[in-house]
Amino acid sequence: MTEKLNNTSPEVKSAADMQEGESSTITSVGDGSTEIDCHCLRLMELGFTPGQEIKLVARSPFKEPIAFSVRGTVIALRSNEAQCIKIQ
Repeated sequence: MTEKLNNTSPEVKSAADMQEGESSTITSVGDGSTEIDCHCLRLMELGFTPGQEIKLVARSPFKEPIAFSVRGTVIALRSNEAQCIKIQ
């Protein structure tokens, strides 16, 4: 007889999953591996750093680009870039 374990850990969400007008706090940038992709490094250079609050300002009609407000600046990102930003 086997029992299924109840996984109570919260699901990891990315900035690409946010809704328009939603604010959240960045928990990490990248996938946690030792090698950071170029676009993930670029995001950190733009101010998308852990602990920083971001807000999804707008999405274009075709879902890309996505405009985020971070540190008082609005920055447009592609969906694959926004997926690098993990939030809570």
